[in-house]
Amino acid sequence: MSDPIDPTTLWIVIIGMAVGSFALRFVFIGLVGSRAMPGWLLRHLRYTAVAILPALVTPLVIWPAVTQGQPDTARLAAAAATLAVGFLTRNVIAAIFAGAGTLYALLYLLG
Repeated sequence: MSDPIDPTTLWIVIIGMAVGSFALRFVFIGLVGSRAMPGWLLRHLRYTAVAILPALVTPLVIWPAVTQGQPDTARLAAAAATLAVGFLTRNVIAAIFAGAGTLYALLYLLG
């Protein structure tokens, strides 16, 4: 069992993250919000969600904590189904439901 974290350290980390999060948002909303952004920047910002979502999900597929970091068939198949449905339909919601349905069906069937 690990030692509990020092409350002072915990609050320093929480406050530091809050200040950093506020500063990052303020730069875009407070300082740049009233100005028109260049076209090249707007083009790149369109890909933010496309880049962030796979970055969040990939570690959960390749190194799932449930299996102690070992890839498993259900998660890999769900990722493949999500990718295939998303590519074929260009519909994010359909891709998410296809992946979730595949994951839960295979977890149920494989135990």
